[in-house]
Parts: sequence; structure tokens; C-alpha cells
Amino acid sequence: MFQMSFLSPVGPLVIHEEDGAVTRLSWGRAIDEAETPLLRDANEQLLAYFDGRLTKFDLPTFVHGSDFQRAVCDAMLAIPYGETLTYGDIAKLTANSAQAVGNACGANPIPIIIPCHRVMGAGGKLVGFSGAGGVETKVQLLRLEGAAGLLI
Repeated sequence: MFQMSFLSPVGPLVIHEEDGAVTRLSWGRAIDEAETPLLRDANEQLLAYFDGRLTKFDLPTFVHGSDFQRAVCDAMLAIPYGETLTYGDIAKLTANSAQAVGNACGANPIPIIIPCHRVMGAGGKLVGFSGAGGVETKVQLLRLEGAAGLLI
């Protein structure tokens, strides 16, 4: 596995690559820095996202997890930039409970790129975010995207 650090407005991030796909994005600094074409591309796309020049990531990703976890991640990937869905909305799409969807969102290994920050609680209520900074980071990402007008 390869990893590369990226300094972002929401803190230092580490992009992880395995077998030609982004498999994880975590907060912190890489222990063993590696620069691969994919990690450079991911770095550039994250920079463009945080600069407001990119609204959809175009990176190969792979989510290690159950079919359900991957289905929830696919549903999150389908949420357009600047828009939000609720856990209930995704529950209907995946034929599961909102609680199960919430657990899968919380276990998203590639936040920001797989936009779990675009998922809200019932009635558009702002609820947790598994990344560093929790809800405050979620608010920052939603503001960046101009999503959820109540947060602007």
C-alpha cells in the first residue's frame, strides 16, 4: 500500500492507494510517503476541490467492506456536489434501515472523495461526521459546496 500526505483546510490528510485504487482517506500524516501517479492525481483533485474548481472526483476507489457498505458508498457517490440526502433517503435506495445506513456512513473509509458529509439526519438535521473535527468539519465541507442553505 502507498500513501501520501495532503495539507487541506480541514487538516492534514493521508491518501492511501492499494492495487491502483484509492482505498482510504484519513486525517494525519503519512508514515511512509510515496508518490505514485494515482496519489499525485488524488492530491491535485483534492486541491481543486478545496479551491472550488472540482465538483466531482474522478478517481478509482475501492471500499473494503460488505456489499451493503459498498452500496451505501455508491449511493453517497451519486449525491451531487452542493446537495444532500438523508440517511432515510439512502435507506430507501438500499432497502435497509436508516440506522444501518448511518453505521455504514460512519465507516466510510474514503470521506470527502466518497461524500458522506452530504448525508444528513431526518428532516435535514445536522448529525455526526467520522472525520477529524466531527460535525464542525462536516459544516465546513457543506459550506464549501454551498450545500444545506441553513448552514451558509
